Amino acid sequence: MYEFAVTPAVTQIRRRGVEISEVSPGTIGAELELETGDRIMRVNGRVIRDYLDYRFHSAGETELTVDVRKHTGEDWELNIERDEAEDLGIGFEQIVPRQCANECLFCFCKGNPETARPSLFVRDEDVRLSFLYGNYTTLTSITEDEMQRVIEQRLTPQYVSVHATDLAVRAYLLGIDKKRADISAKVQRLIDAGIEIHAQVVLCPGINDGQILRRTIHDLAELYPHVSSVAIVPLGLTRYLHDERLTPVTPEFCRQTIGEVSAIQHELHARLGTTFAFLGDEIYLRAGVRVPSRKHYGSYPQIEDGVGMVRSFANDFESLMRRLERRRGAVARPSGRALFGTILTGTLFAPALAKMIDRLNARFGTRLYVLPVENDYFGGDVSVAGLLSGGDFLKARDQLRGEFAIIPRVCLKSDEPILLDGAHFTELQRQFDVPLYALDFASFAAAIESGSIDRQIEVSKAA
Repeated sequence: MYEFAVTPAVTQIRRRGVEISEVSPGTIGAELELETGDRIMRVNGRVIRDYLDYRFHSAGETELTVDVRKHTGEDWELNIERDEAEDLGIGFEQIVPRQCANECLFCFCKGNPETARPSLFVRDEDVRLSFLYGNYTTLTSITEDEMQRVIEQRLTPQYVSVHATDLAVRAYLLGIDKKRADISAKVQRLIDAGIEIHAQVVLCPGINDGQILRRTIHDLAELYPHVSSVAIVPLGLTRYLHDERLTPVTPEFCRQTIGEVSAIQHELHARLGTTFAFLGDEIYLRAGVRVPSRKHYGSYPQIEDGVGMVRSFANDFESLMRRLERRRGAVARPSGRALFGTILTGTLFAPALAKMIDRLNARFGTRLYVLPVENDYFGGDVSVAGLLSGGDFLKARDQLRGEFAIIPRVCLKSDEPILLDGAHFTELQRQFDVPLYALDFASFAAAIESGSIDRQIEVSKAA
């Protein structure tokens, strides 16, 4: 899921063209005296709305006529000849997301604290971002222009929040009428055009579970392979989302769902050769049930929606253990002291991670400790690592052990080191008594293999 590094579109005035945000030295763009703030208006006579348009209309073209509006207000026409693979060396502003017009019961934006960073309040419904980053859309308000664009520019795959194929239930969940909720013709049009679709169901107890869920899975499976997967993820409630129509997800509900869906998965795998309908990792963890094997997830089609992340992490950890085993020695610092520190993570994943780290410690002499961090910022039943805030980590400081601390890299914004509550990572580091690092698994593994967490400081800074 991509989080926007822009002000919500509702507060911005949309201008024609796409703005240049950078020009690399020594490139065609620099030679043509293009500058930051200039806007590309047309390419070969075709109007440009954003960088996807620019990419589509310029791809493979060796002769380009580019209309530019300079930041000074001048209009230029540039006639460019280039090799087919030669880039102009220009970067563009990020896409301003199209806003959602639904009123979903479970919309996570409704569950944000007032102090959350502004980008968390952006309710996007944008087929461009679905293609680029896997953001889900409901297709309820897709325009004809957008539909044609998806088809013409081959913006595939598309990620669609279906939630239920029963129209009355879908309309209820999205807060719209049944006519708008019916996207069957739109889905068929995308399928006929060869656009691949990945579907999502946010599972709300008592609303779209049970028989409704079974019908949804089977209806979508009839569209396989054009609809190639379905992710079923649990409703998440924060302390700020007070809708009496929503029932919290419980461990018992998760166990019941696993039992019901497992039978369907076996049936579909026998018929389609794929699991097709995948349960989110959170359902297994909350149920206290072991996550499925690597084979279950195939190519991990919905991993960015929290489907298969735990299995992928576990497999990567096993690979790390095998690499260390081949070295047949303790993992120690150059000084001869074993790595000694604390790994902070969400309460949901902490038990599974602790088992892995205990094995690492026992076999290779590391002294690493897993610290479950309560999510006080969102509260409710939010327990995943990626939604921990700077304040949550600060409250856990007095429980640290060792010479350093690690938080998950996923807790930081994708394009700058800021946490969900707006805390800057460098400021958070200053408030810890030991060095604090934000690492993904690759960086963590590199630290273990090198025997030195200090070598990962540049990764942490880059985050």
